[in-house]
Amino acid sequence: MNSQELGKRIKEARIARKMTQSELVGDFITRNMLSRIESGNACPSVKTLEYLANRLELPPGSLMDNISDDIPVSESKDSELLLICKKHFKEKAYSDAAESAKQLIDSDFSDEGAAILAKCFMNMAKSAADAENYPQAVKYAKSAMEFSDDGIYKSREISMEAMLLLKELADKN
Repeated sequence: MNSQELGKRIKEARIARKMTQSELVGDFITRNMLSRIESGNACPSVKTLEYLANRLELPPGSLMDNISDDIPVSESKDSELLLICKKHFKEKAYSDAAESAKQLIDSDFSDEGAAILAKCFMNMAKSAADAENYPQAVKYAKSAMEFSDDGIYKSREISMEAMLLLKELADKN
């Protein structure tokens, strides 16, 4: 199903329920975003689709039937890789998460990959510093700074945290 068909399906369900766009969106997304979705100019997240289905009193996933048919294989693979990165990160397997996130760089998810790498390297830098492996901690902190400044998820917080750790490590030498 393409975004045009999905938008049409959402609009038809909304009209059948005699709901306005504002009534459907509540405070979850903007009415303007729903308009873009219904016209096929925007593709909603799975969470948004689940919300809309719930508001339309449709079974969960009913709006998503066959939605992945038109997703390019590379995008689908990158999406799966992003989920793997997030899973590793939540499990505090930062090295594994970083290895997966590196594969996202230069993909449609490069911004997300950079953000994950920044967080992973910062956590790895802290662990290395706690283990008194200062050369490794410095290497990881510098990598955290590098990736914290990439993409749309730039993080001044991680950059500052990495700088403070580098200063602390320099004071120990």
